Amino acid sequence: MAKGRGVETSQAAGGPARHVPVLLKEVLDALDVREGGLYLDGTFGAGGYTQAILETPGARVLAFDRDPGAIAAGQALVEQYEGRLMLEHGQFSTCVAVAERRGLSAFDGATFDIGVSSMQLDEAARGFSFRFEGPLDMRMSQQGRSAADIVNTASEQDIADILYHYGEERASRRIARAIVNDRVAKPYTTTRELAELIGRIIPARPQDINPATRSFQGLRIAVNDELGELVQALAGSEQLLAEGGRLAVVSFHSLEDRIVKHFLSLRSGRGKARSRLLPGEPVPPPSTFMLEGKQPVTAGSAETIHNPRARSARLRAAVRTDVAPLGVDPALIALASLPMHQTKGR
Repeated sequence: MAKGRGVETSQAAGGPARHVPVLLKEVLDALDVREGGLYLDGTFGAGGYTQAILETPGARVLAFDRDPGAIAAGQALVEQYEGRLMLEHGQFSTCVAVAERRGLSAFDGATFDIGVSSMQLDEAARGFSFRFEGPLDMRMSQQGRSAADIVNTASEQDIADILYHYGEERASRRIARAIVNDRVAKPYTTTRELAELIGRIIPARPQDINPATRSFQGLRIAVNDELGELVQALAGSEQLLAEGGRLAVVSFHSLEDRIVKHFLSLRSGRGKARSRLLPGEPVPPPSTFMLEGKQPVTAGSAETIHNPRARSARLRAAVRTDVAPLGVDPALIALASLPMHQTKGR
């Protein structure tokens, strides 16, 4: 789920290395940015998508990020574009309320780049990655419950559910049992401690991904309520986009992509063909979005060579119709929620 979300630089051999936002050209094509348009960037990061949009004369962007560091770094762009960039520190699920507070409506486009950003992964102190020794944190906003809080206080069953459903870790029950047993002697405080425990339980072969990958993903999703945030953001974009407004969502994992795909399927009428409805079945609601072209769009070989984190990227896009917004769908809430006490496969 990781990627280069913006155009930040990081120190590498020979000087700074530029991070390029994933599927940038494809996202801009999907948004069809026009002069003077109003756009929403729900995942500002280092400002890659936002800055590309603002290169169109007169375009304005309302951008969100939960990370205070990203907001602080983005102030230079706010000054550079002299009022055309409005930067909000907060969750993109609040986009409707923030837009109303700012007197903004009828957006021409909205884009979301879902998941943790590369600069968060690469900062050891944030505790997102098992590749670096750091505090077991994983909070995008740097507020609220941390991964350490979950690992050290949640029940064995709850930890297993998080790892199994959000991390798709089949050994979740064994890992959760070991965590609960070991934390009695010493609470988990660092990423290395947890990664080493998982490594003892799931021996890795050379061709396998790191054994901690799925568990760290599951904890991160739970800490930040990433799937619930996505559902709220999709419904918010439906409410904010004007007729003809365009939505572009880049996801990096099957859990996220499933929600985006299901949302657009329901909203475009592709969820169930009307001609195949059985007698007595309710007629699907009118379509709030139209889908265009073959989806999902994936990164080409040139981009994946340049940025390996683009290999798992999936772009889905749609165009807003004139139908009134339908709000949050219960089926989407179910996809984002944690079905407790799953036992199969563990």
